[in-house]
Amino acid sequence: IQEPEEKKIALELLETEQAYVSRLHLLDQVFYTELMKEAKNGKTVPEEVVKMIFSNISSIYQFHAKFFLPELQKRMEDWGCNPQIGDVIQKLAPFLKMYGEYVKNFDKAVELITFWSEKSPSFQELIADIQKRKVCANLTLQHHMLEPVQRIPRYELLLKDYVRKLPPESPDRDDAEKALEMIYMVAKHSNAAIAEMERLQKLWVVYQRLGLEDDIVDPSNELIKEGPIQKISTRNNSTSEKYLFLFNNMLLYCVPKVIQVGAEFQVHLRIDVDGMKVRELNDTQFPHTFLVSGKQRTLELQARSDEEMNAWIK
Repeated sequence: IQEPEEKKIALELLETEQAYVSRLHLLDQVFYTELMKEAKNGKTVPEEVVKMIFSNISSIYQFHAKFFLPELQKRMEDWGCNPQIGDVIQKLAPFLKMYGEYVKNFDKAVELITFWSEKSPSFQELIADIQKRKVCANLTLQHHMLEPVQRIPRYELLLKDYVRKLPPESPDRDDAEKALEMIYMVAKHSNAAIAEMERLQKLWVVYQRLGLEDDIVDPSNELIKEGPIQKISTRNNSTSEKYLFLFNNMLLYCVPKVIQVGAEFQVHLRIDVDGMKVRELNDTQFPHTFLVSGKQRTLELQARSDEEMNAWIK
């Protein structure tokens, strides 16, 4: 007899979970444990570095090895009299929030491995030794570390497929649909966490370039555009080099510092976006110019090209 489609998918979930747990075992019980042991002996890198590289991989490993995999195995053994996995996945979903931390830390972890491999030959050697073992299947530590990052999207795909293949009258339908909704929320949550972190990181770099002025540093701001601009002085018909930072709520009109100690720019003027008007000026003497008028004051600015002017106006 032909196995029902949904059972095939449930079995695929179980098989990929078994493979995944052995990958987590390799990361936590082999790489992390051995690198930590050498770090404690003071032979390779500081212990803190090893902890930062592996983030919360131990919790992730324990959860999958001791809880999710055994529950899934039990479900598949009982499939004949109780064909369902939706309830188990509902138990799993909230714990997947643990991945947020691991995923956010991933780029940093890879940077640390590269940096310390160059700095500490013994650290590099130990990693190379472990990578030579059969269990590593000729793949690098970085490659194995990518696996948890890709696991949640995988659950989402398998479960979507499972729900699609379920017969309408299946006892698992309600549970499986609810589980899919939960996994979907977690996947979205971890992507949103990464995006938010990248935004804050970029914002912080901009604030440092501006010398961290108190009234400007605000985590809710969003940088929309930045770049050099010429300021037109109508008095003596000349232009001078300035720099603009446009945020969602304000335009910072800055002067590049000649001596760059600390900040790169000095903020000369802050114009609120609220109530601001922008329009093109058809000035024959100064092409690509536009006018920015706000509550605080009005500026005549010259861009380097029409494209650039239009981009600013937009």
